[in-house]
Amino acid sequence: MKELKRVIISGGGTGGHIFPAIAIADEIKRKFPQCDILFVGAEGKMEMEKVPAAGYKIVGLPIAGLQRRITVQNLVLPFKLLSSLMKARKVVKEFDPQVAIGVGGYASGPTLQMANALKIPTVIQEQNSFPGKTNKWLAAKAAKICVAYEGLERFFPPSKIAVTGNPVRLEVTKIEGKKDKAFAHFGLSEAKKTVLVIGGSLGAKTLNDAMDESVQKLAENNIQVIWQCGKYYADALLNKWKDRLPDGVWLNPFIFEMDLAYAAADIVVSRAGAISVSELCLVKKPVILVPSPNVAEDHQTKNAMALVNKGAARLVKDTEARSVLANEILQLAGDSEAQIGLSDAIETLAKPNATQDIVQEIINVI
Repeated sequence: MKELKRVIISGGGTGGHIFPAIAIADEIKRKFPQCDILFVGAEGKMEMEKVPAAGYKIVGLPIAGLQRRITVQNLVLPFKLLSSLMKARKVVKEFDPQVAIGVGGYASGPTLQMANALKIPTVIQEQNSFPGKTNKWLAAKAAKICVAYEGLERFFPPSKIAVTGNPVRLEVTKIEGKKDKAFAHFGLSEAKKTVLVIGGSLGAKTLNDAMDESVQKLAENNIQVIWQCGKYYADALLNKWKDRLPDGVWLNPFIFEMDLAYAAADIVVSRAGAISVSELCLVKKPVILVPSPNVAEDHQTKNAMALVNKGAARLVKDTEARSVLANEILQLAGDSEAQIGLSDAIETLAKPNATQDIVQEIINVI
């Protein structure tokens, strides 16, 4: 087997890009402990903090995205792009990697473009069912494209596609035998149905508004709720519900013990980010997805529909969630046959070996 000795990983901007990148790096290090890994990110973006925290070196490019309105930032964008291409060329040439991996996001464009120009093979990892602009642009010269969903031949050359799934936090999906510990941790009863509501670390306004209006109704119908509201909304919600939160409702900005939350849940209500969806496939619980409309190309709806079309999830539109989510939860909670059907269907979409498979594709390329 060819040994990986020097690898560049580029991309970021959001956790949905950064987490897979770090997971890939961790798997490379597990397989090849001596491998030198360099990340290339965008200056001022969250990867510049998250990647060093995970123990890896990172170089920042001055690249930025196009604003949708006329701004000064748009006027300087061509200069930032040119500067990023020049810096990326210098970084790639000096580091001399065997392969450059792009995970999406601004920085991966200049980095993989320069790697291709220097005859270094490139691999793309696309998390969503509808690819981002950067990955679509880079696909023509990529040696391999690792995707999480089937049907991406519409966007990428079919001969280059490998359906590997997305890298996920396997430790949070290991939930077997943890139910007793989970109910004790959240202070809930094993005798009642439990709904887990997750909207990301920052929070999702629609989900919080929907739960704010319906948590009392759910409690009156013997439904318990683990409600992760996110840091943006925590103060207002915790102040509002202080001392009057219904029994069986756990409200907090974060869930640090996600394995326990998944273990306790009978039903999960979630946004439809690519990594969240991949995680939920491994958890195998009935899911109601409420896709965020505030994302490029409405890709969360496309992620959700990839499951809904296979009977593996239910969908509630963001615009309708405030009025219908509670009834959807109650209807599903009362239909054990539907719960089993959703669980069985979502299990068939799980890719537990995604990270290992992606790294194997990288090895094959070199």
